[in-house]
Amino acid sequence: MFTSKDVMELRKKTGAGVADCQKALKETDGDMEKAVEFLREKGIATAAKKASRIAAEGIVSALIKGNTGVLVEVNCETDFVAKGDQYKEFVNSVAEYVADNDIADTEALIAAKEADTIAATAKIGEKIAIRRFAKYVVEGGVVETYIHGGGKVGVIVEIAGCTCDGAKALAHDVALQIAAAKPLYLCAEEVPAEIVENEKKILLAQIENDPKLAGKPDMVKAKMVEGKINKYYDENCLLKQAFVKDPSLTIEKVVAAAGKEMGKELSIKRFTRFEMGEGLEKKTNDFAAEVEAQMKK
Repeated sequence: MFTSKDVMELRKKTGAGVADCQKALKETDGDMEKAVEFLREKGIATAAKKASRIAAEGIVSALIKGNTGVLVEVNCETDFVAKGDQYKEFVNSVAEYVADNDIADTEALIAAKEADTIAATAKIGEKIAIRRFAKYVVEGGVVETYIHGGGKVGVIVEIAGCTCDGAKALAHDVALQIAAAKPLYLCAEEVPAEIVENEKKILLAQIENDPKLAGKPDMVKAKMVEGKINKYYDENCLLKQAFVKDPSLTIEKVVAAAGKEMGKELSIKRFTRFEMGEGLEKKTNDFAAEVEAQMKK
């Protein structure tokens, strides 16, 4: 027999999941060394050794099931693996799981898919890590997803007010806009006050450091800062952005025009944009150091 302490010790040694450790100890009558061998034979302990590696490649994937839309990012170590069918199948299984289950957060998703992730890591041969997800369950509107560059960028957006084909077409255009123009917020009201104040501080400092502008009256400087803040909104707030298909229109005007044409009051309720690997540490190869290390062996 074995105890929970034995399970945790085996998990620490191999990095395998709790269920796998329990099974290994059961199959080996609680013999720790044989349990390690059992996990190695199954490829599970081998997968655990990859846990410390950097997984900064991967893909963003999307799924729509009925009125539910899902966006997930799953990382691996190399772009080569990210393009493989086995890896894509695993990512799709993660998206399916999110769509079919009520998941509280990413930590809960990682825990729920732990055994599958370990198995996929062992099978594929690289560290695999579920990074994040977004899930929209929509009522009285439409949800649209868009994947660009084979999974380099993913978008999910919700349009409220109508479920007709016109709303779906609008949602598609908006999704393309988000992918291309990278908005940070939906509207100016969503920009945190501290962000605005920090921008104003930076802009004012830029003016003060410009010999041609430093001597201007404070009122003029304030107006210049306000003008630049409005430009910040135009660039970073989706509704104020110029429409990529027709820069003479803002997204706000595009939505209003579509609603008028359909006789509906349409609105963009929310959106999420994932860019694969953003903010992650990338692996770099120092070939000189690798050669030197090999020569010292």
